[in-house]
Amino acid sequence: MPELPEVEALSAYLSERLTGRVIARVQPVAISALKTYDPPVTALEGRTVGPVTRRGKFLDIEAGGLHLVVHLARAGWLRWKDGLPDEPPHPSPKNPLALRLRLEGEAGDGFDLTEAGTKKGLAVYVVRDPAEVPGVARLGPDPLDPGFTVEAFAALVREDRRRIKGLLRDQSTLAGVGNAYSDEVLHAARMSPYKIAASLTEEETARLYGALGSTLRDAVERSRGLAAGELKAEKKLGLRVHGRTGQPCPVCGDTVREVSVADSSLQYCPTCQTGGKPLADRRMSRLLK
Repeated sequence: MPELPEVEALSAYLSERLTGRVIARVQPVAISALKTYDPPVTALEGRTVGPVTRRGKFLDIEAGGLHLVVHLARAGWLRWKDGLPDEPPHPSPKNPLALRLRLEGEAGDGFDLTEAGTKKGLAVYVVRDPAEVPGVARLGPDPLDPGFTVEAFAALVREDRRRIKGLLRDQSTLAGVGNAYSDEVLHAARMSPYKIAASLTEEETARLYGALGSTLRDAVERSRGLAAGELKAEKKLGLRVHGRTGQPCPVCGDTVREVSVADSSLQYCPTCQTGGKPLADRRMSRLLK
């Protein structure tokens, strides 16, 4: 799933290519991806694109007073095309197309939104105000906002009885961090994902806050200037523990472990994060009974 760093890079990539351009046509292909009907997507046609920004894990493309807001979900992606075909778009197994946006001009450039797999989560909205999108309206503070201080972070965790892994992933608590970067942040902070947020000491809170900012800023910097098609590979290369079950930890050499949680999994290093003790995988324990 694209998270804050990849969506930040996508917004910069699109800003260079869309700002000041006029939208010629917007063609939804997978109607399930379109979550609004008023204004219709055709209302974007003929409008000049303004700023392209990021709101948590949402892309926000402003065009003449309207906003095309996109959430890529788990398997969605944006593919820039320097020359889009003239024929009407159709989805296929090799090109699971959800929406096409074409710009005015002889080049016929623009982008496709695609979504692989059978579980569909890609969401596209056309709104007058981004706050009309429920997911945007619920967003917590952005961890890269200059106003998000260690004191503000401490206020979030102080009374929260959840495991810190869950808190980091909750978009209404903190915007933009998902499963992968929460694993990376906790590894950088040398902290167990099962630790209860409210139990953090002042020193642990400051350490986690520092790891949160540095991990995300480093990932954004690595992604800066990359084409949309290169961002997934760059994300994978930059991860230290997430998605690396069974491989050696790059810090201490211990074996990276995995725990199943709900419909996903987390990865961690026992030596760096849990005092050398493997975490209990309760879901797997139930399956073995």
